Amino acid sequence: MRKTLYIIGLSTLVFSCTSQKNIKKTTYRPKTVTSQPKSVTKTDSVEKPKPKITNEHGVEFFTTNIADATKNDNTISYGSIVSAKPAGYKVVKTHFPAIAQNFRQKYLILHYTVLPDDKSVEVLTQQSVSAHYLVNNLGDNEIYQLVDENKRSYHAGVSAWRSDKNLNDTSIGIEIVNMGYTADATGAKIFQPFSDEQVKKVAALAKDIVTRYQIPATNVLAHSDIAPTRKQDPGPLFPWKKLYDEYQIGMWYDEAAKQTLLTTAQTDISTRYNEPAFIFLAQTALQKFGYDIQPSGKWDDVTKKTIEALQYHFRPQNYDGIMDAETWAILQALNQKYSK
Repeated sequence: MRKTLYIIGLSTLVFSCTSQKNIKKTTYRPKTVTSQPKSVTKTDSVEKPKPKITNEHGVEFFTTNIADATKNDNTISYGSIVSAKPAGYKVVKTHFPAIAQNFRQKYLILHYTVLPDDKSVEVLTQQSVSAHYLVNNLGDNEIYQLVDENKRSYHAGVSAWRSDKNLNDTSIGIEIVNMGYTADATGAKIFQPFSDEQVKKVAALAKDIVTRYQIPATNVLAHSDIAPTRKQDPGPLFPWKKLYDEYQIGMWYDEAAKQTLLTTAQTDISTRYNEPAFIFLAQTALQKFGYDIQPSGKWDDVTKKTIEALQYHFRPQNYDGIMDAETWAILQALNQKYSK
């Protein structure tokens, strides 16, 4: 019996030791993975070579555009480059210019002075009103510059167009010598014409400005467009269509579109004119085009003056401030062509 127990115990011990050896051999040991670091290719940001800044008598200029013109961006400096001069430090133009920039000058606004030539010069240079340029009525070939294009002139006052306000900040102003209007016995405004020489000067000047600053047609405006409740200039005798046709400056509607819209417009005016819903629709159309008007559903004074401003610019044959069928068709044609 003892011998049997001994044999069983010895066998268990041998089996147990053998098992321990096997377990030891098969114990999992994670492999140490030796990975080679990935080779990182260093990509240095290499600036494209930029045109040089020109220096004339110690004054610096940069006259080449390296920005994206399709986004209305432009790095050209039409005047000298203005730089800071911090005490104890040197401002360098090693990386000048950055391509992400554009012009401050987004609008071109046209005015008349309601003063003769000599008085126009005096007021626009010596008082708290100004413009970048003044076009005289002397029949010569001179245009007076009064304010640097890079600076704000005080010509627009309280003003708005589409989403922009206070257009002095973003515009160039041209004043034209003209006596404005007188009122007849009925109160109707009688405007003074512009001379051919003045119109040619304005056209050449405007063409130069809108080309250099890439000012879109929708931003070439009358003072009456941006302040319709306060201003009438340059009035219905200023030849906007001539500027559009002969110089490709500013806006004008397509005649075919206006004619297509005229039949429906006549129906609207004859059947819906005094309906608040139609008045609201007309006011919304004025607002959509760009005028600063809040739809009210009433033919109020603000609406009348805004319609008058539209007529000064686009329907000079009749500027009574009443939304007749032709004015309504013209407004819709303008929105078809120029709305955002």
